[in-house]
Amino acid sequence: MTEIRLLLVDDDPLVRAGLSFMIGGAEDIEIVGEAADGSEVAELVERTQPDVVLMDIRMPVVDGLTATERLRARRQAPEVVVLTTFHADEQVLRALRAGAAGFVLKDTPPAEIIEAVRRVAAGDPVLSPAVTRQLVSQAVRGQDTRRARAADRLGLLNAREREVAVAVGRGSTNAEIAAALYMSVATVKTHVSRVLTKLDLNNRVQIALLVHDAGVLDRLDDRTD
Repeated sequence: MTEIRLLLVDDDPLVRAGLSFMIGGAEDIEIVGEAADGSEVAELVERTQPDVVLMDIRMPVVDGLTATERLRARRQAPEVVVLTTFHADEQVLRALRAGAAGFVLKDTPPAEIIEAVRRVAAGDPVLSPAVTRQLVSQAVRGQDTRRARAADRLGLLNAREREVAVAVGRGSTNAEIAAALYMSVATVKTHVSRVLTKLDLNNRVQIALLVHDAGVLDRLDDRTD
């Protein structure tokens, strides 16, 4: 079993202690470090080489949003899961745009937090379709300029890549996309990788946000009404 190296970042020592206690019982996760502020993240990541960073958004000196933006701009950056108290918060949305792979609420049951860490380490986003719709509807409301830019970027994809990107935007898994588009899961993964490369994105969450920004799903839904 390959251990997942995890870094905890939260300014509240009681929260860190609770997370450490909860997650420490998982045999496949090793907590390699803890930070009390976003300003400590870069040095700790360099020293501990985590696979995943569990990052609080609200911290007093350097917040989790800024820390996530800086971290995801690095080469070979670890995945980031943001910790928050709100389902749909502007800062959460900005963290997702910066490359965070998803988020968990601070009152999430321990088993679900552990599963979130595992999923992100495996390359899967931690974001339900319902929450995705809630966040992206907030993002695209009245944002005509963003919609035009997003549509231009999607224009860089060929027809098959665009189909896969739209399916990702709907929250479909690789297996669901494979079944719907009559291709193998391996082929879907290849298309997703090409979409990420062509559009210079970090992960599936950013693909979903771009698809929603472009208004593609809105137009498809209108046709089926």
